[in-house]
Amino acid sequence: MLPPNTLLLTSIDLIGTFVFALSGIELASNKKVDWFGAYLIGLVTAIGGGTVRDVLLGIRPFWMQESHYFVMTGVALVAALLFKDSIFKWQRALFLFDAIGLGLFTTVGISKSFAMDLPFWVCIVMGTVTGSIGGVIRDVLLNEVPLLLRKDIYALACVAGGLVYYAGLQVGFSTSFTQLIAAVVVIFVRIIAQKYRIHLPVVSIKKDTNHP
Repeated sequence: MLPPNTLLLTSIDLIGTFVFALSGIELASNKKVDWFGAYLIGLVTAIGGGTVRDVLLGIRPFWMQESHYFVMTGVALVAALLFKDSIFKWQRALFLFDAIGLGLFTTVGISKSFAMDLPFWVCIVMGTVTGSIGGVIRDVLLNEVPLLLRKDIYALACVAGGLVYYAGLQVGFSTSFTQLIAAVVVIFVRIIAQKYRIHLPVVSIKKDTNHP
């Protein structure tokens, strides 16, 4: 049997894979792609961030060692096809799936980086990469402006979760509790920012039209 911390992290990883794959599949469905295309979009959404993280850390990408990421993406596709009226009946379903995946994968990225004894700021960066880059790849493939580059609070939600993770470990919280709290903080910040339209200022640089 897996240790409690490892079991929790594995569960978070699998749930994150499922919801992130759903977010990719739903967005792909709006572009009228076929089933295989939708599967690929769901897969890169789920594994893209973790792959970039592992490459940056100089280790073998995680999905090369475990097949359940491919299986879970397939489960997400089947669920989307069979239960689309139930799963996607909410107008904000894509946003919620993306927010949940963001929180769960950020926690996975931070936890795996801490296990390598990296500085906390590197762990927060790796968590942000894990949570956000898959969505960037998804959006680029589907010709959408990536959420990471919009005025939405996205990467900053990952940073907030990372800071809470670090603070939780410093005050002596258990690893399992810290992981859950960090994921909840990312999801909460993302949802609250969206609900109350909290965002960073947009860069606006106007050229002086009186000069060439």
